[in-house]
Amino acid sequence: MIKCQKDKFSLSEDVTYLNAAFMSPQLKTVEEAGIAALRKKNQPNGITADDFFANRNLLKKKFAELIELQAPEQIAIIPSASYGIANAAHNISLRPGEEILMVAEQFPSHVYSWKRLATSHAGFLRIVNPPNTFEHRGEKWNEAILNAITDKTAVVAIPHVHWADGTLFDLKAIRKKSREHGALMIIDGTQSVGALPFSVQELEPDVLVCAGYKWLLGPYSLGLAYYGESFNDGIPIEENWINRLNSEDFKGLTAYQEAFQPGAERYSVGESSNFNHLPMLLEALEQLLVWQPYKIQQYCHDISAKAIQAIKESGFFIEEDPFRAKHLFGIYLRSGQELERIKKRLQNNKIFVSFRGDAIRVSPHLYNTPSDFEQLARCFQD
Repeated sequence: MIKCQKDKFSLSEDVTYLNAAFMSPQLKTVEEAGIAALRKKNQPNGITADDFFANRNLLKKKFAELIELQAPEQIAIIPSASYGIANAAHNISLRPGEEILMVAEQFPSHVYSWKRLATSHAGFLRIVNPPNTFEHRGEKWNEAILNAITDKTAVVAIPHVHWADGTLFDLKAIRKKSREHGALMIIDGTQSVGALPFSVQELEPDVLVCAGYKWLLGPYSLGLAYYGESFNDGIPIEENWINRLNSEDFKGLTAYQEAFQPGAERYSVGESSNFNHLPMLLEALEQLLVWQPYKIQQYCHDISAKAIQAIKESGFFIEEDPFRAKHLFGIYLRSGQELERIKKRLQNNKIFVSFRGDAIRVSPHLYNTPSDFEQLARCFQD
């Protein structure tokens, strides 16, 4: 079992940070990489043409390793999840009456592009709501998703875990059903990849997008996306020089190219060389590859299990283990329980969580301990 890694972060000793789903704290090594990168531009004469490409290629290679992908050229560098989704939606056409299937209350960045696509093509957004009961909630929600996939389904746009409460969606079963009906599967991995194992090789999604500042432990405004080969002839939402063929040849940049770089490179954002942020995300990915997501899941399970049981025994609802992530879960109040009293207890104990929809969202990482969860559990006990 992996040990607590709090010494690798600069978190204050007087707070209990259970809010990585909001924003991860920064590794000390990531901070150092960022400072070194920032200082490098003090001497721009030391920046060469190779600097525009080397870290980009290495970053793609490391991310490909993290998501079990054999082809790093299918990775694009993006500034946000919404950018990655927009590129996907821009290259999908619906026939009138076809559906884009989503789950209820997804994060807005994974909604607006699909709303626009459906509206512009006389299609429909089909929203699958959770059941109106806590009994077998995650299991029933997954069943409803599978039942909603039909021959009308053109796209299944879904996260791996729900951002508000960590409900775990059975992507393997969903991929199987979507393939049977010829539907694309577009996954938002922002709240899962890095802390929860994900395999492109196993799931074969059409697109996976990830913002980098949460479970990838990177800086804000930088992320990564995988696009399957069916997108290799698509049109990106912007045109920039570095995505074109032979862009490595600075002397030949005005020999304008119609062709793009191989794979999904056409979907990378302009200025994706990002000399400040790329070294930081690269350092973070290298650490995640050492830790390994399945070990992060196990660690989060082990430090939280006793407290979760105590919170349940106090009358609150938390999804059963098979249908929730271990690094992100929601606590739901039942009738008669007072949210404001719990909020005040959390505040007084300097315990940082999030409130998303009706859920109190708890999201630990390797810097947390069983003691953190003991403090959390006491806030839910009379």
